[in-house]
Amino acid sequence: MLRSLLWVFSLALSLSAAAQTKPQDDPIPTPPAATGGIQGQNIFDVKPEVKPDASSDPKYMQQSNAERNKVQPGNSAPMWRGVAAGVEGFTSYPKSDAPEAGVLIQAPVQYPGSRMTTAGEAWRQVRNNWIVPYGGALLLIVALAIAIFYFTKGRLGHSEALGRGRRIERFTPFERAAHWSNATAFVILAISGIVMAFGKFFLMPIIGQTLFGYLTYLLKNLHNFVGPLFVVSLIIIFLTFLRDNFPQRGDLRWLLRLGGLMGKGPEVPSHRFNAGEKGVFWGGVFLLGTIVVASGLVLDKLIPGLLYERATMQQFHMIHAVAAMLMMALFLGHIYIGTIGMRGAYKAMRNGYVSEEWAREHHEYWCDDVAAGKIPAQRSQSLVVPDERETARPA
Repeated sequence: MLRSLLWVFSLALSLSAAAQTKPQDDPIPTPPAATGGIQGQNIFDVKPEVKPDASSDPKYMQQSNAERNKVQPGNSAPMWRGVAAGVEGFTSYPKSDAPEAGVLIQAPVQYPGSRMTTAGEAWRQVRNNWIVPYGGALLLIVALAIAIFYFTKGRLGHSEALGRGRRIERFTPFERAAHWSNATAFVILAISGIVMAFGKFFLMPIIGQTLFGYLTYLLKNLHNFVGPLFVVSLIIIFLTFLRDNFPQRGDLRWLLRLGGLMGKGPEVPSHRFNAGEKGVFWGGVFLLGTIVVASGLVLDKLIPGLLYERATMQQFHMIHAVAAMLMMALFLGHIYIGTIGMRGAYKAMRNGYVSEEWAREHHEYWCDDVAAGKIPAQRSQSLVVPDERETARPA
């Protein structure tokens, strides 16, 4: 017992000596008071533990699809990124038969009026945002202008085609056949094109989607088959009427006065075709006709040696649509003048003959040349000149 007390006393003395030798400026820390329950912490003081993964690789975005699948199985982002960029994949189809079989999505491109996006979407934006709305507006504006002109001015001219005076052959049977062949093909192409471009806005709500689908399919095939007929007839029209559509004296005066159409005076003298008709010939038949025909032959895949890719068809479709809209707008005025807009114009193309009175009123220079014998009054081999009064006489 005594020995235990001595041991405790000596231990106390040792602890007291150690406390006296410790520096006064280094106090013993006091342990924090014990608290219970869940403790809160500022989330901004928490530092996330960053573990290296596949995206930590500096060349992560340049990985091939095989490399990506090694670190991230099932991640095919590199493959689909290449598909969206137009990268060509493997295909068993021969290049000659299917040049784009390995390309699922076309590469990004920016057509006039579109964003920088895949070529198919860019073409859709140009068609739906520009060609269809503005082309339709152009046709409606021209039709409205013609209607206003008709109801304010009425029919032009005073003489009928077969009025008083001797008969002059204005169009030979061959010229009329070429004209009506071309006009028939043009009307079929114009109506079918309008239905395909605008039919879902004004026709499908009336006849329904099913019937509209069958009608559009029929008109599309009719459009494709009538196109070559239009090409041939347009070439014949151009060659047949080329000689009489070169610039001549009086054309500039006719243009400056618009032929006298806007005034109340007599019509400005002109040759066989006035400056307005020559403008339709060179601007509509030659320029726009050439563009429409060339682009249409591409769309029909009738140009040999041409690579028919999607981009080719998209670009030529936009060219074809714009030129066709302008051509229809121009020819609306020509059709109006040749039917209800001018007295005797339709009968002249139907029968081929006009009276000297009509010729002098509308084409005075041409009438003077016929009277002087420079141009024969009868150019074809027909022996009988049709007389409207005789054809109208009951049998």
